[in-house]
Order: sequence, then C-alpha cells, then structure tokens
Amino acid sequence: MAEKTKNLCAQIPEDLHNRVREEQERSGQTLSQYVTWLITAFYEGGRENAMGETRTLAVQMPAELFERLDKYLTDHKLKKKAFIIDLITRALEEAESAE
Repeated sequence: MAEKTKNLCAQIPEDLHNRVREEQERSGQTLSQYVTWLITAFYEGGRENAMGETRTLAVQMPAELFERLDKYLTDHKLKKKAFIIDLITRALEEAESAE
C-alpha cells in the first residue's frame, strides 16, 4: 500500500531554489523524492539530537567504495551521517513494508 502524500508549497529565495533544483537533478531523484529526503534528513538529525540517546555504527569498507562515497557526498553537499541514516531508514521501511 502506497504511503498517503500531501502537497507542500512555499516561497523561497531564487538562489536557494536554483541550488535545490541543481542538487535534485544531480541526485537523479524526482523533486518530490529529493525534498522528502531533505526534510526527513533535517528532522531525523534534529530528532536524534533531541532524544539524546544514540549509538555508534562503525563499518570498514573497501577503500575504493569509501572514495566513491566521499566524492558523491562532496559533489552533492551531503553529510555522511544524514546520508547513511537515510539509506538505513529507507531500506528498513522498504523491508518492513514487504513483510
């Protein structure tokens, strides 16, 4: 079952609009997907800090994969923590909805 959605419209400065659209196009996501990711990353980061209780996840990976990840994050001006949390959250939600 698809998640129910609602429209969100807001006037933002033109420079910010242009930056968001450029980053969204580079990400390969639709505008809806990209804005959902941005807002989720913001609130998840904020909620995590407000909750106070966190756990550390450390992984080792091949150097080549690490360099690819670093380049992608730099090119898209993304924070590693927010990116990884978003990936894990999406994967878990997808897996749980498939069960």
